[in-house]
Amino acid sequence: MRTSIHRFVMPFTALTSATLLLTACGSGSGAAGGADAPGVAAASDAVPTTDVVSAEKTDPAAAGLLPAGTKHLTVAISVGGTPPGTTYLADGRTLTGQDVDFAKAVAKVLGVELTVEQASFEAILPALDSGKYDFGASNFGVTDERRKTIDFVTYINDGQGFATRKDSRLTRITDLKQLCGLNVATGAGTTFEATLEENEHLCADAGEKPYRVQTYAEPSAIWSSVQQGRSDVVMSTINGLRYAVARQSGLKFLNEFHRLDVGFAFKKGTTLAPAFRAAVNRLIADGTYDKILEKWGTTGSAITKSRISPPELGN
Repeated sequence: MRTSIHRFVMPFTALTSATLLLTACGSGSGAAGGADAPGVAAASDAVPTTDVVSAEKTDPAAAGLLPAGTKHLTVAISVGGTPPGTTYLADGRTLTGQDVDFAKAVAKVLGVELTVEQASFEAILPALDSGKYDFGASNFGVTDERRKTIDFVTYINDGQGFATRKDSRLTRITDLKQLCGLNVATGAGTTFEATLEENEHLCADAGEKPYRVQTYAEPSAIWSSVQQGRSDVVMSTINGLRYAVARQSGLKFLNEFHRLDVGFAFKKGTTLAPAFRAAVNRLIADGTYDKILEKWGTTGSAITKSRISPPELGN
């Protein structure tokens, strides 16, 4: 059974303590456990502000791969949580986050102006085909299903994971049948929702009570639902889950479930992909790539080279 919850209103104090950006997929190392896991930033409520992008220079070789006359690009990014996902600085206007830094760094390498537009996560991929945006950057996991209609250029490796309350008896989720009879909270329009829906039959096949998928359009509502006992477990990005566990009491990270590459998203058949791949590889080579990951505490998400629409990991 799937429950879709489009709006959820909480007091401001609850919102600020529970907010988390839960988008497409996430990463980290295989070790379980909050802030002690490798590649996870130390606990702090401060949003990182180190400038790791502005010094980047145009790379003529990468820029030369752009379609002729390309001077400006528009990226759509979903906003609504805490780092490493996209959020606001204290001024309430400036966007920041890992995806923002990577998009701006690639634009620097390609020597193009970049306009960043906000959009709801589930609206970005459908809007690419219309040309409303040139590309999307919101932690989009590269799946075989998405590759049918979307082209990707990878820039980190991420994955699906689980977290819950510390008092939960759950320890590791290695089989979705372990979720039978439970309420599972996740974000609307994500790979997590798709994975859960595709496998709903597992419980019935095993003669067990089905799990209930609770999808939320408001990211903050996910953690509120878990903390208040309406949901038993969260399925979301591994980086995001570890960030939340390190900063909120009463939570525990369970484990990675399925790793995914993450990429910039484009309409199918885009001519921008070769230039973006070259730009990401330039960032890896000149050290800016590592600086971005270090800033956001996601060094466990590093890749060694960018690829265009690779097969889904594990397939």
